[in-house]
Amino acid sequence: MIPLQFAHVAISCQDPVAVERFYTQHFGFKRARVVRLGEDQVVYIRSGNLCLEVFRAEGDRPAPPADKDGPHYPGLRHVAFQVDDIEVKLAEMGSAARITLGPLNFDDFIPGWRTVWLADPEDNVIEVSQGYVDEDNPPPLK
Repeated sequence: MIPLQFAHVAISCQDPVAVERFYTQHFGFKRARVVRLGEDQVVYIRSGNLCLEVFRAEGDRPAPPADKDGPHYPGLRHVAFQVDDIEVKLAEMGSAARITLGPLNFDDFIPGWRTVWLADPEDNVIEVSQGYVDEDNPPPLK
């Protein structure tokens, strides 16, 4: 089996700046990368080995906000894992690799960055990527 390491958890939110500020102020996260998508952006924030990918939500919340220990229904955008080679990982998984999108190349952002999205048995999306690296000097939070 090829090595696997934790990559990030993606969060879709109505106010990405407030979410980023909360995690940076209260949990020690710092900007690791900003990917501009037209007028919007995706911000990666990191604390040690933990990374969150913060997206602007594209619609309204379909259910009331969760309380207590969180939602007991699907709610994460995706869980992501970093591997050395996504093609090797896909081959290793065989028919269990139910691809929902990709593989896609993101060489315009980072040379060698490739990603594929898969569905788990509950249809939760898992991102598997290779080649992602943090920016040396991401723009500061304003």
